Amino acid sequence: MKKALATSALGLVALGAHAQSSVTLYGIVDTGIGYQNSSTTLSPTTGAASARPSPGGSSQVKMINGIWAGSRFGLKGAEDLGGGTKAIFQLEQGFNSATGAQSVSGLGFSRQAWVGVTNGSFGTLTAGRQYTSYYTLLSPYSPTTWLTGAYGAHPGDIDSLDTLYRANNSLVYTTPSIHGLTVSGSYSLGGNAGSFSAGQTWSVAAQYLYGPFGLAAGIQRIDNAANGGTTWNSTTSNNGSQPAVSAINNGFQTAAKQQRVAVTGGYAFSSQWDVSFAYSNVQYAPGVNSFFHGTAIWNTGGAVLHWKPFTALDLAAGYSYTRATESNGITSAATYNQFNLAQYYSLSKRTGLYALEAYQRANGQTLAGNGRSIIDATASIGDAQNGSPSSSRSQVAVGVGIIHKF
Repeated sequence: MKKALATSALGLVALGAHAQSSVTLYGIVDTGIGYQNSSTTLSPTTGAASARPSPGGSSQVKMINGIWAGSRFGLKGAEDLGGGTKAIFQLEQGFNSATGAQSVSGLGFSRQAWVGVTNGSFGTLTAGRQYTSYYTLLSPYSPTTWLTGAYGAHPGDIDSLDTLYRANNSLVYTTPSIHGLTVSGSYSLGGNAGSFSAGQTWSVAAQYLYGPFGLAAGIQRIDNAANGGTTWNSTTSNNGSQPAVSAINNGFQTAAKQQRVAVTGGYAFSSQWDVSFAYSNVQYAPGVNSFFHGTAIWNTGGAVLHWKPFTALDLAAGYSYTRATESNGITSAATYNQFNLAQYYSLSKRTGLYALEAYQRANGQTLAGNGRSIIDATASIGDAQNGSPSSSRSQVAVGVGIIHKF
């Protein structure tokens, strides 16, 4: 149950007669059990446990957390400034419900930390650590909505349609909806001496809603402050939660720039059936210090069918296909076919049970983590397996859990 805390109850200074202020405490706790038929540790030099796929790999059963929705707690609030304008803020911290640890070590509010103003006629401007415009407007139709990012994100979350990437030092402006059209732009300052653009992140996106139909498109660009040669982290890309690194893109971590262009959309046939789709083009461009020499490109397409047979039950099935380009000496480009199923049963408005099943098949070749050696591509389902890809071409993952929202 969300708890609205009146400002007066907090014992703060009394506000003017026209002003109203509130703060809401909220959160999610999500814990379960997961199984992988093949699990290894992602090597920063080879890109997988071995350069050549083996028949099996080690199966693993483990406690999982934040699979359906990341475990978190947060505060958000608004103050009426008059004239239709409000001051707003949000502070949100992720945590591991299996261990109690922070989801990102050293960050007090790893998921979001921003403040801003909003007006129904002029739009919303916020500043701080937050999601980019690209993610915010495209995400309603991403595969993660019903398949989760952990199991259902496009392989390795290469196109950042899950919540893994949040940009520090960001300014985000979003227009009000005008005849169903919303436009947003975000810019994250690099803060590097001698170069305004080094380490910056920027994105632009638009979303259009018309009855049961929705469509969104956007572009996101992230610059490495070191112009290549240094792997992505909080100093090279000014984010604190780097764009996802997995067996899919491990060999290209020293890129000077990352660019994502994507289109997502959906259509609701009825209150029981809806379909969503997503297409993305992702490019990693080398810099003067990068270990690879040619731009790496991945194209991904996928769709999700969602069915709600009755009020308490949601079922979904999805498929995605990712193909890399032939570059950097690779003549057999890597491909990834991923299949997903999801089931969610509501015990109440705040508590639910879920089950997830996924299979991925990888083919072709990619670069090892050293950015030079060519190795066989290995499977890595969604983004929960980014640090533990398969040792072979195939991977199966199954998870069950319980989630409670307050």
